[in-house]
Amino acid sequence: MDIIVGTAGHIDHGKTALVKALTGVDADRLPEEKKRGITIDLGFAELDLGDVRIGFVDVPGHEKFVKNMLAGASGIDVVVLVVAADEGVMPQTREHFEICRLLKTKRGIIVLTKKDLADRELIELVELDVKELVKNSFLENSQIISVSSKTGEGIEELRSALRETARKIPKRRDDFVPRLPIDRTFSIKGFGAVVTGTLASGEIATGSEKQLLPIGKKVRVRGLQTHGKDVGKVRAGQRTAVNLGGIDNDEIDRGMVLTEPETLRATQIIDSEIEVLDTAKRPLRSRQRVRVHLGTVEALARIDVLDDSREIAPGESGFVQIRLERPIAAVPGEHFILRQYSPQITIAGGGILDALARKHQRKDLPGVIEYLSALIKNEDETDSAARLRIFLETEKDAGSKFRDLQARTGWKASFLSTAIKKNLESKSIIECEGVYVARTPFDELKLRILSEIQHFHKTDPLAAGILRETLREKTSAGIPVEVFKTAIGYLEKEGRVISESDTVRAESHSTELSAGEKKIEKRLTDIYTESGLKVPTLKAALNDSVAGTNLSEDDARKIFQLIVNSGKVLKITDDFYFGNEVIKELVGKVRSYAEEKTPDRLIGVPEFKEVAGVSRKYAIPLLEYLD
Repeated sequence: MDIIVGTAGHIDHGKTALVKALTGVDADRLPEEKKRGITIDLGFAELDLGDVRIGFVDVPGHEKFVKNMLAGASGIDVVVLVVAADEGVMPQTREHFEICRLLKTKRGIIVLTKKDLADRELIELVELDVKELVKNSFLENSQIISVSSKTGEGIEELRSALRETARKIPKRRDDFVPRLPIDRTFSIKGFGAVVTGTLASGEIATGSEKQLLPIGKKVRVRGLQTHGKDVGKVRAGQRTAVNLGGIDNDEIDRGMVLTEPETLRATQIIDSEIEVLDTAKRPLRSRQRVRVHLGTVEALARIDVLDDSREIAPGESGFVQIRLERPIAAVPGEHFILRQYSPQITIAGGGILDALARKHQRKDLPGVIEYLSALIKNEDETDSAARLRIFLETEKDAGSKFRDLQARTGWKASFLSTAIKKNLESKSIIECEGVYVARTPFDELKLRILSEIQHFHKTDPLAAGILRETLREKTSAGIPVEVFKTAIGYLEKEGRVISESDTVRAESHSTELSAGEKKIEKRLTDIYTESGLKVPTLKAALNDSVAGTNLSEDDARKIFQLIVNSGKVLKITDDFYFGNEVIKELVGKVRSYAEEKTPDRLIGVPEFKEVAGVSRKYAIPLLEYLD
């Protein structure tokens, strides 16, 4: 198995010397590091223990280079907290420890270095000091091993402890798309751009196409190395070097993420739960400018505390929205560190709940807190279906397509498909022609549609139904048309509405006419039956039908529409309507005339006027209709 071990501790406590004693590799690679005798940037080394292969990330201990330390700390499985036996716990020991705790590192070993420079009594005092530091933390019951990198004493014991610790690490979850946070980039003559990092999730294969976020550029994987050897594929948890094609080295920066094309999306708004260190000098307040360290990226941001108090006190936790000043790539579940803008000190840390959040309004805070609390409840991802449903509920009746859900969750396609299937089977979500909507907002949409239809019937009882497009504009503007169509389909299956052509009506709706309205209906029907092809204009017919009654032309028009809907009268133009039977008779006459009188079966206006017995006023619109 492969694991990543990161060092942590104060400057000059022997982290780099310890890595060299374990692996034989000097992780200080920069000329300036050699010259100054201190680690400035991340260093890397490998240790093959047979059944366990360890990738070491050696971090700088100086307070000025904490941002470099953070770039290497986020992807580790095990931390080796290094404390010099001749000095004990120092400021960066504490800060590095707090960073690892806030990043939710779960396993570690405490190593007291420079054993050869301290007597037993001093070593025991340092042990007590370290135990007090890690009390009630993930390191509380960790082994404490004293070593001397100079003499080699304790090094073999440490190797054994690392092997045993590695064996207890559970297999990494296989939920997320491939993500490689880049911690180093350089160019090799003849090969081009090379990036390195710890593969956080998924697999990467030689020859595959990938995408660099946040810039969105697609690249090709020309080659892969892990533990210094060329390989065809790398998997989560391995230190990886990737030779990229299709991009120049100067286009790549530390903090970018190599991932599957068209899956994740860059973000600038993140919802999170954070813990403010009890050593912080002041509360974390809304509008405060901070430095966010996530994966290998450092970005400036403003904090919005999602609480009426607008602040989180030292030692307390709370929900915040982080509004970044530049786009980054992130997924739910990632942990990060917040550092003060100036002076740069660590003040808090937290985990991402929603990586593609929307800006929240103060009036919406109760609902936002409820939503984020629900995500916390499912933070361990054991119930992926529930987590997916929570995300969809925030989208309301607009829903999300598969690609949107993948960008929101960061899950690979197969894992996301399983979560969708579970929700569909339990009817917790509805599929609307490729758009997924949570059941509650979908049911609310159905009720809204039904209410609008019923309201329409009350205001216009003689209309056969509301126009489908009008109904959509009034109830579903701004949401995908697929959702509206599916909601109508569900209402039809439930026997609550009936769709007819371009109208929708309630199943219970009836256009039963009163006695006076029935008289109008008969008058209009008679007009168009008895007039033959010499019909009056619609306006004239309507006025004639209401003469001597207390009904208006508008009332007559609604009744006339019912006649048209029944098929008894056909619309030829906006002004002229003809009886259906009259038109059928005309069609028969025209066909007979064409067959008998014209060899080419073509009829002009003069012939048509003769057959129909009408003037040009009627002949032209009738010919256009018959055409």
